Amino acid sequence: MITINNLLLIAGTGTKSGKTTIACRIIRQLRELQIIGIKITPHFHETTTGLLTISEENGYSIYEETDPASFKDTSRMLVAGASRVYFAKVWDDQLFKVFSEIMKLIPEGAPVICESPALRHFVEPGAFIIMTSNTINKHKDISNLQKLPHVMFQLENLDTIGTIPVEFKDGIWYFR
Repeated sequence: MITINNLLLIAGTGTKSGKTTIACRIIRQLRELQIIGIKITPHFHETTTGLLTISEENGYSIYEETDPASFKDTSRMLVAGASRVYFAKVWDDQLFKVFSEIMKLIPEGAPVICESPALRHFVEPGAFIIMTSNTINKHKDISNLQKLPHVMFQLENLDTIGTIPVEFKDGIWYFR
């Protein structure tokens, strides 16, 4: 396992648990930092307009999102103020390779927010958030990840939080 202090990693207890919502809140809150967004999924959806192909091989595809006008999660990150957003569709056995390839595109030490529960098995991030919700469509068992250091938020309670208690200083994500 490698430590990446400039990485804020987000996992969720299911679909629609608020992963992108909290990513966008933090990006908007710290817009001046020029945060890089990454979304990694094991689901091979149809590629949509606005995704520029960076790399494709058997088992994965990496794109840069360029369309802030769609309703995709990656577009939402652009609208929130991310300086760049990368999207990867990847089989689990290629996950760390693909993440490493994306990180080569990012300036060293730049603040990164990534949605990828499975990446936590390979990386010790500077900060780790687990999102949950009362309205989850497909529940995921991430109990093994909940044993690791993290902060947990519930989607339904985010509106009661004025400022997400996270900051980025000297290349490291911190919780206040």
